[in-house]
Amino acid sequence: MTTPVSQRSGSTDTPRTADRCAMLDTLRGFTVINMILYHAVWDLVYLFGVDWEWYHGTAAYAWQQWICCTFILLSGFCSGMGRHTVRRGAVVFLLGAGITLVTVLCMPDEQIWFGVLTLIGSSMLLVGLCKPFLTKIPAVAGGIVSLLLFGFTRHVNRGFLGIWKFELIRLPDWLYQNYATAYLGFPQTDFYSTDYFALLPWLFLFLTGFFVYQMIGKIVLSVRWKGIPGLNFIGRHALECYIVHQPAVYGLLYVWHLLQ
Repeated sequence: MTTPVSQRSGSTDTPRTADRCAMLDTLRGFTVINMILYHAVWDLVYLFGVDWEWYHGTAAYAWQQWICCTFILLSGFCSGMGRHTVRRGAVVFLLGAGITLVTVLCMPDEQIWFGVLTLIGSSMLLVGLCKPFLTKIPAVAGGIVSLLLFGFTRHVNRGFLGIWKFELIRLPDWLYQNYATAYLGFPQTDFYSTDYFALLPWLFLFLTGFFVYQMIGKIVLSVRWKGIPGLNFIGRHALECYIVHQPAVYGLLYVWHLLQ
């Protein structure tokens, strides 16, 4: 998104049960709107030369992190209730692979390797295949351990394990070899992607969402709030919005730039 190893918000699994939960749809839709706005600003700054210093600061980083973390948590949460998680995961993974192919061939300066759709698709496949085992783990313990592991591996892409930004264990260089290791979370020195979400650490955040569903899913689904209609619609079509929003935003900004 902004750096060779960066994050961009993505989409979530939308099983049939979730379609009837307006709370989830509204939250997902609100996050999609934030994603579109964030990427519009990214395009303005990095593609159209708008000088907004604040975009390089803490506030913009917190905004971006909130977007991607919310999407991944929601994806994990919805995978707990989904009945076809493996099938949906395969579809999302293939869409991620398609985006990689298009960007590598048509936009080599903005190429995407192992973006958020690849992560979510991979996580859905793994969780779907392991669901019989995962549902036997006490939900509270699973959620706490997953969240702690996410924090502990948060900077594995940068070569260490630790707490917050404090390094505790420096990982060996031989882990960081090629694109296969980059997919797992160990990118080689010259690795570049404008949207990078490796399995580590993000799979643990996805699992946190899965276990949160085991803890409070029935309560969330029992809420009879109708939500916000416009956001509900966007939330139900989050994957489609993710696929089309960036070319649409770029096209609109390009026309705006020509008219200046």
